[in-house]
Amino acid sequence: MDAQKITAATVRADFNDSVAVAHYARAAHFLGLWESERILIERFFPDKAAPLLEAGCGAGRATLGLWQLGFTQITAFDFAEELVEQAGYLAAERGATAITLLVADATDLKKSHPLRDTVFFGALFFFNGLMQIPGREHRRAALRELHRVCALGAPFLFTTHDRDASPTERVLWRLETERWVHAVQDPRLVEFGDRYFEDEAGRTFMHLPDRAEILADLAATGWTHEYDAMRTELARESRAVRDFSDECRFWVARKH
Repeated sequence: MDAQKITAATVRADFNDSVAVAHYARAAHFLGLWESERILIERFFPDKAAPLLEAGCGAGRATLGLWQLGFTQITAFDFAEELVEQAGYLAAERGATAITLLVADATDLKKSHPLRDTVFFGALFFFNGLMQIPGREHRRAALRELHRVCALGAPFLFTTHDRDASPTERVLWRLETERWVHAVQDPRLVEFGDRYFEDEAGRTFMHLPDRAEILADLAATGWTHEYDAMRTELARESRAVRDFSDECRFWVARKH
């Protein structure tokens, strides 16, 4: 019998698992915004009174960081109910009344009544959350939905990995190419660039694109690419951040 392909339901169950919930709750309580995130938020989101939408908010690590920077209208959502519940606990503990938390699916925001007709003046999708949506068409659906709910001129800040970021990555992905050519890749994977692994955060699905793929996806979904850079080009992060997350590429696009 063929192995079951990874689906959105797989990813949701993994994020609702107690190991993952504990991992992301710890980060929300003790880690906060990365320095690289703070730099780009302050560069591209100058109006702290503007309504912002954070997709894939998890347990609230970046959400509470936005509030601490002084943003006064933050709507944040995730499709993992257990993580949203943790974000709610943290927001209540810190008195963060400027935050609205929702359970919603980035690929179809129309299903969430509060997100159906609201217009946002900026959007964020941190910690490679977009890349944890299985299937390129589903990721493009999320990009279209975020584009739909944003006002003209709104910036969109998100992160991905990059298959071409280092010589080591390029060697590893050449080996993975051979696996796909000979049909001996992990049969649960949906497409080339996918990984599914288990570590201290639990089970994690992740799609690792190259830069050309993201540029094509932005163009196909109405976004105009404005900026991108690797995290190490932006800031020297603390050991805690580097232990929490590998190198990644930051992207800024804009709705024109």
